[in-house]
Amino acid sequence: MNAQVAMRAPCCKKWFDCPECHFDMFGEDHELEKTTELVMACKKCKKVFRKQIEEFEEADEHCPRCDNHYVIEAKTPETEGTLVMEFRHEKGHENKVFKDEREKDRKLQLMQKDFGDLDDSF
Repeated sequence: MNAQVAMRAPCCKKWFDCPECHFDMFGEDHELEKTTELVMACKKCKKVFRKQIEEFEEADEHCPRCDNHYVIEAKTPETEGTLVMEFRHEKGHENKVFKDEREKDRKLQLMQKDFGDLDDSF
């Protein structure tokens, strides 16, 4: 959960991290009441403040008391997926190494330097 603030539901006056949390608690029995004023509590400084949705600006993404940035992108399993790569070998080629033909041939550089044209004037 990425909640940096808790929001008070106007219908039941209880605190939730998100509208889905309200639905998880009450389900179909109790619907979240819509409002234009949000009452929020910062989880960093523990102060309560109000924000009008109609007047919400980019500067309002921070707590007015401690400047904690509370409007952040949610991290869910869908947005934080992992990359899974599978390699399948043909039968009989399980333990073989293949050369990538796109790579150019490189010569060994270590210990093959020609020292014949070095100057002995140290």
